[in-house]
Amino acid sequence: MKVGLKTEILPADEAAVAVAARCLRDGGLVAFPTETVYGLGADAAQADAIARLYEAKGRPSFNPLIAHVADLKAARQIARFDATATRLAEAFWPGPLTLVLPKTADCPVAELATAGLDTVAIRVPAHPIAQSILRAFGGAVVAPSANLSGHVSPTTALHVAGDLTGRIDLIIDDGPVTVGVESTILACFGTAMLLRPGGLPREAIERVLGHALQRLPEDAVNDNAQPLAPGMLASHYAPRTPVRLNASEVGDGEALLAFGRDPVAATDKALALMNLSIRGDLNEAATHLFGYLRILDTKGARAIAVMPIPHHGLGEAINDRLRRAAMGR
Repeated sequence: MKVGLKTEILPADEAAVAVAARCLRDGGLVAFPTETVYGLGADAAQADAIARLYEAKGRPSFNPLIAHVADLKAARQIARFDATATRLAEAFWPGPLTLVLPKTADCPVAELATAGLDTVAIRVPAHPIAQSILRAFGGAVVAPSANLSGHVSPTTALHVAGDLTGRIDLIIDDGPVTVGVESTILACFGTAMLLRPGGLPREAIERVLGHALQRLPEDAVNDNAQPLAPGMLASHYAPRTPVRLNASEVGDGEALLAFGRDPVAATDKALALMNLSIRGDLNEAATHLFGYLRILDTKGARAIAVMPIPHHGLGEAINDRLRRAAMGR
């Protein structure tokens, strides 16, 4: 990794898109907004650029990356789509859905990005700036979250700069994201299996499929085996401050991550308090999750106590990220 690299931050506009595309072609690392979180992009066909990306994030090279493309036509050059995958892509792309599919025979994504697997994770993002960069670049861009590996994912350019300034070439700033948690990941090999809940609720997918999604066994997710898809390490999305889930009261020296109007016991003892959604709106809570964790992580608390979050809709993804955060690193 280049030490002390100058990281340029540009406001999102047509000129910035052109700079980003040129930087990617030259093997550079570009952080840009998607609707889910900010991603750290590298040319999916350049192994050297991908190696730089792993190093900049401190990400294990056995953890595969998601390839982002502009549309379904471009996706078909990378992966083989069966009837189920085609139905899901047509229903939810562009959007916060990643499909893990068999590679095509001439898949241009470098082996390093797929961690040597015969599959590739692929997504068509909906964010207009991400779309513009992908179309200007003209190829696939691998783009994990633009943060240090295992840390809380970035939902603003400021979060990216705090983690990666001096490690990457360029940050495109288009303000806060709209979804706030990473994409839902499905494996499609005849039937669809949920690998990671995310920004597309499971219920919406099951309505399109007409049946329940298969679920990955709990013991398939750990930090010792090679992940089947990005974002599947058991300890992930973690602040430095320990996280305590399903809190019914606030302990001495704790900060509180609240949800809804009903307070928990001893709220007045909290060193700091952030409420994901006073209205109890899970979509609003998702947009605030990572940003509020980052804020509470700076308060010097003994732990972050988290109130219970409903487990339907985007609550499933929120609880998944909180569970991984609570496992620490």
